[in-house]
Amino acid sequence: MTIYAIGDIHGHLDKLRGAHDLVEADRAREGTREAPLVHLGDLVDRGPDSAGVVGHLLDLALQDPSVVVLKGNHDSMFLEFLGNRPGRWSESRYLHPGIGGRATLASYGLPAIGSARALHDKAQDAVPEDHRAFLDALPLHHRAGECLFVHAGIQPGIPVEDQTPADLMWIRDVFLFDTREHGALVVHGHTPVSTVEHHGNRLAIDTGAGWDGPISAVVIEGREAWLLTPSGRQPVARLG
Repeated sequence: MTIYAIGDIHGHLDKLRGAHDLVEADRAREGTREAPLVHLGDLVDRGPDSAGVVGHLLDLALQDPSVVVLKGNHDSMFLEFLGNRPGRWSESRYLHPGIGGRATLASYGLPAIGSARALHDKAQDAVPEDHRAFLDALPLHHRAGECLFVHAGIQPGIPVEDQTPADLMWIRDVFLFDTREHGALVVHGHTPVSTVEHHGNRLAIDTGAGWDGPISAVVIEGREAWLLTPSGRQPVARLG
């Protein structure tokens, strides 16, 4: 089974379109137009056009049943900011420069400065309801072929149906340093790497778009993976 996957996007619509172009070129060469295309979440924050990314993927998912979009921790934080009157947590976290929430709000036409309370209130009118509903309905995992797709990872040794949303969207070291077989190749983003990494039991494809890196697109067949490039498929060697 052929499956395509795209790592964390973080508001970079131009880079996302470039990744989609690579997928479409490979589909045309390989005759795999019906193959699933899974996006691993973190649509928003840090980059210049989170609103454009959400709108683009919303339209794409409505038009193409092969498109899957997962929810990342940044998408969840954005929804939390919109859904609750901000308090200390939202002020210190979502609007913190390291999170990049102000860039997301700016992409919806809101000022780059202002208090959490003021921005929250203005966002109620600025963020379209269909964008909020789309983000809210995004799944936390997707199984296809020999792969389990999640945003951050899994708690090792626990069935996917018993994983918590916090683990699927936020987990790092407990998952990243575990070398056990997980029953599927876990394809994830969340923790940036300089280039796509295949660890045998997991495939890391967040190459740091949120920090000026590229958005990587891969194709997976069985448990083997290839990075998509303008010149074609580039094998991803297993580490270790």
